[in-house]
Amino acid sequence: MPAPARHHTLSVLVENKAGVLMRVAGLFARRGFNIYSLAVAPTDDERFSRITIVLDVESAPLEQVTKQLFKLIPVVKISELDPSSAVERELMLATIKAEPAARGQVIELVNVFEGTIVDVGHDEITVMLAGRPDKLDDFEDLMRTYEIVELQRTGRVALPKLERQAPRLRSVKGA
Repeated sequence: MPAPARHHTLSVLVENKAGVLMRVAGLFARRGFNIYSLAVAPTDDERFSRITIVLDVESAPLEQVTKQLFKLIPVVKISELDPSSAVERELMLATIKAEPAARGQVIELVNVFEGTIVDVGHDEITVMLAGRPDKLDDFEDLMRTYEIVELQRTGRVALPKLERQAPRLRSVKGA
């Protein structure tokens, strides 16, 4: 039996106007909802931005969260994204202690995780990884052996998975 979900992932389409993010964040702060991750960026339509919010299930009853969000005028659409029916990705930048003796091992792990080395110093390297949040968690755990100097993660972004079945074609008589 799968473990119960610990987070809600909401995709919130909002009008791309000044102050919208502040209003959304303020709503969560006033209600005491714990935000696990927050990412915001414009969409393909410059009138809108998409805010991906990952909330702690225990601190934020989903129905209450969505009701409160819809009270904000700039909110256009809210979708809850179930992890089994969504594509979630995250970006990580990490500076790792990589002295000459261990550098090859660190580089090999970066390659295994399909990361990229973006900066190199005498005893440290900075790497970039993008992928599922659990993949980044695994990489982060392995890098603790070498000492993580600095680490920054973007937070999750997510979209619904696409339909897998092609629509059935109807035969047209006389064609």
